[in-house]
Amino acid sequence: MAGDRSISLRQVSKSFSARGERFTALDSVSLDCAPGSFTALIGPSGCGKSTLLRLALGLEAPDSGTALIGGVAPSAAAASGTTGVAFQDSALLPWRSVEANIALPLDVLGKNRAAHAGRIAELIALVGLKGFEKSLPGELSGGMRQRVSIARALVTSPGVLFLDEPFGALDQILRRQMNIELQRVWSESRATTLLVTHGIDEAVFLADRIAVMQSKPGRIATVIDVPFPRPREKSLFTEPAFHALNDAVARALHGA
Repeated sequence: MAGDRSISLRQVSKSFSARGERFTALDSVSLDCAPGSFTALIGPSGCGKSTLLRLALGLEAPDSGTALIGGVAPSAAAASGTTGVAFQDSALLPWRSVEANIALPLDVLGKNRAAHAGRIAELIALVGLKGFEKSLPGELSGGMRQRVSIARALVTSPGVLFLDEPFGALDQILRRQMNIELQRVWSESRATTLLVTHGIDEAVFLADRIAVMQSKPGRIATVIDVPFPRPREKSLFTEPAFHALNDAVARALHGA
């Protein structure tokens, strides 16, 4: 994507009604993500992480404040293919093959799938699914389905990528493997990325900086920079500096 790839959330607030009561999910939250950066959002359950991501995506409208993607409304960014998204549930269509599921955003945007066949093949190779092009979701493991979901999020060559707990349903061993794969895929795309996660080690391994949220109401308590150079190798998980930063993020969470 050419042009501005920034994410800008300025003083956004959002409230919901439940069981006859009104509660504030987010209170005057601001967050800016520079083009090409990788930001992780982490915090306790119910702190508004996913709500903040949904506001940035345009799936929810803020009660107040502004959300902009590359200087335009999130809905306009989505309509142009500027944004891509992958959720915890891969949400693949069970009757579509791997390549057809990846092509879904192209179909939704009215783009010629045949004209993008090379891009689809490139993504299948990038996420390590070459040879599974015609496979149906029911024939794939959980990790493979998440790879399809990430490839689908990247098929429009988005400048901005949103990831909402994409590996949350996977076991720890597979999740770590997927972290390594995601870093490799992200290094190829360099999309501005906002990741929602409960995993401290996942945030530290993947992100340039970590926004730690607090709850009741949801706010950003602090932002922690991640100093490790890229590319990050598997060996980073065992390094003392990695564990020290994990501990610092944990303290920020507990103190929030």
